[in-house]
This record gives sequence, structure tokens and C-alpha cells, in this order.
Amino acid sequence: MLELILFVLTSFGVGLSGALVPGPMLTVTVSDSVKKGFLAGPLMVLGHFIMEFILIIVILAGFSWLIGSTEIAIIIGTLGGIMLIYMGYTTAKSKIDLQNISDRDESSSKYGSILKGAVTSISNPYFFIWWATIGLAFLFKGVEIAGLVGLIGFIVGHWSADLGWFSTVSFFSSRESKFINAKNYNIIMKICGLFLILLGAYFLIMAQANFVNLGMY
Repeated sequence: MLELILFVLTSFGVGLSGALVPGPMLTVTVSDSVKKGFLAGPLMVLGHFIMEFILIIVILAGFSWLIGSTEIAIIIGTLGGIMLIYMGYTTAKSKIDLQNISDRDESSSKYGSILKGAVTSISNPYFFIWWATIGLAFLFKGVEIAGLVGLIGFIVGHWSADLGWFSTVSFFSSRESKFINAKNYNIIMKICGLFLILLGAYFLIMAQANFVNLGMY
């Protein structure tokens, strides 16, 4: 049970680190929140959830036979670890200016917030890279820990991070608060970048351990 709880918390941390990366969804969330109010953020996340749920179903349908394969676990753990370290580095180094971000969404004003959440997700290459490496690794790990319960735990942790972050952004953006400014945002980015690097190192170490156990080294 403790391992499952820690896994859910880790999924939350990884999900939060991914949500914090500047991208089109952040831009549109701030823009829609300024124009439409707080609910724009949760509605954006709902559109994002729909796309992720579809992608999870596709992954499970196409790769379910791979679950339990040590060889695949090594490959995914290695790729996921490398990707996490790279993402951690770029996340920690990235900077963003939120002052004029709400002026960038004029071209997509005809879409509803739910549709925007879906469109900004699938139009971002990072979305697919994350799920092809880190997301897939966590899906497998959840099943390894507690089967279907572990899988649900990963989804709950991951989605809670998305909903919590974008709802927070939406809340303060709709009230033109100065709490989420460039300085505070960049501090959070550095902390999450370090978290990703450490987690990536853990994935690589575990993959190497599995490699040794197979007698392949």
C-alpha cells in the first residue's frame, strides 16, 4: 500500500513538472481565463483529459502484451530516464515572461475552451514524446505495482497535477493577480527541473539493474 501511495505522489510530481512546461495550453489557459473567467482553466483541462484518455486506450490496446516483459522494461526505463533528464535540464533552464501572454490567442477565439484543451494538446509534439517515453514507463510501472489499481493510481496522480496547476493559473489569471509572475514561475520551474533530473537518474539506475539481472552485462 505504501508503495502505491508513493507511486501516486510521484505520478503527481511528474505530471506537475510536465504541466509547468511553457506551451500552447498554458498560453490559451491564461488567455481564456482573462476573457471568460476561472472555469476556462478546468474546461481546458477536460479537453486535455479527453485526448490523454484516448491515447491511454490506444497504448494499452497496442502494447498490453508487452506488460511484464523485462526487456521492454529496460528499453522504456532507459528512454524514459534519458527523456526525464533532458526535460529536467530544459525545464530548469527555461524562462518565461507572463506579462503579455494573454494577447496571443486571438486566432483561436472561435473555439470553446474544451476544444482548445484538446487541440493544444495534440498539436504539441511534446505531448506525444512524453507519452511515448515517460507516460508509457509510468503506465507499465503502475501495472507492475498493483495491476489495474496501479494504473488508476497513475492516472489520478497525473490528472490531479494537470487540474490543480491549470486551475490555479486560471484562478489568478481571471483576477489579474500578481502572484503568478515571471520570477515565481521560474523558481517553480527550477525546482521541478531538478525533480525530473533525479527521477530520470532513478529510471536509468533501475533499467541498468534489470539489465544486469538478465545477465546481459
